[in-house]
Amino acid sequence: MRSARQFIQLPVLMCIGIIAAAGATAVAATETEISAVPPHVLQRPSGFQAGETLTYSVSWSRLVTAGVLTTEVREEKLPDGREGLLFFVTGSSTGLLDAVFPVHDTVRALFDPVNNVSLSYLLTENYGTKKRRRIVQFDRANNSVLTRLNDDQPETLSVPEKTLDALTLLYVLRLQEGYSESKTFAVPIHDSGKIWSVEIQTLGKEHIETPAGEFSTIKIRTYPRYKGEFMNKGVVVIWLTDDARKIPVLAKSTLKVGSFVITLTDIKSQQDSKKTN
Repeated sequence: MRSARQFIQLPVLMCIGIIAAAGATAVAATETEISAVPPHVLQRPSGFQAGETLTYSVSWSRLVTAGVLTTEVREEKLPDGREGLLFFVTGSSTGLLDAVFPVHDTVRALFDPVNNVSLSYLLTENYGTKKRRRIVQFDRANNSVLTRLNDDQPETLSVPEKTLDALTLLYVLRLQEGYSESKTFAVPIHDSGKIWSVEIQTLGKEHIETPAGEFSTIKIRTYPRYKGEFMNKGVVVIWLTDDARKIPVLAKSTLKVGSFVITLTDIKSQQDSKKTN
């Protein structure tokens, strides 16, 4: 049932589509090979706010629906007392897959919206009868991360400045300004004890229709890079709304057979919640 588990977990770990699809072919990158966080991100988040909830369907080649993803942005106090944001993702199997091999995963990432950096990351996996938990704490003063898997001994790893976790990367991409086919940038990512350089390339603009509505979008491609060479696996294509919010409305990644597709089905904001109260 490993493939069934990955079918739900890959989108969750990708935070709807960034890096975990490449996890099976991970190669650690060195600090000198990783570019800085893109220079054109906004100083304060404007593309998303606390109270945003996005719902997605997860399917195989758009033929078989296997799961549901929900992403939320919540207010959260930072360790120093400042206001921060918590990114929270849940992914659950549905239908026949859920009856045969139930999967329920959650990802939590604490984000400093002033400095645009990750502070902590918690992945909880429940698949079949097994459970696994991975905790990551970023030490910004010393450019390091402390990771712990289940009850194993914690491990410390040096990381480049501004290194992000996989979930936070998605939200930082939503802060990016000036997407252009003539520009690419790379972002350092920590995932599963390795440092990645994920390159972002703009492919153009497209009109996309989903159950949540029709959208003008920016089409981007994300994939891991090592020693100047691109990995053959782990390429993910994402469509972001072509506006200030840059909501991911569609994501695709090719598998050995077919592809998994993540499609936006519903959008809720804090304003929507107030209207119903």
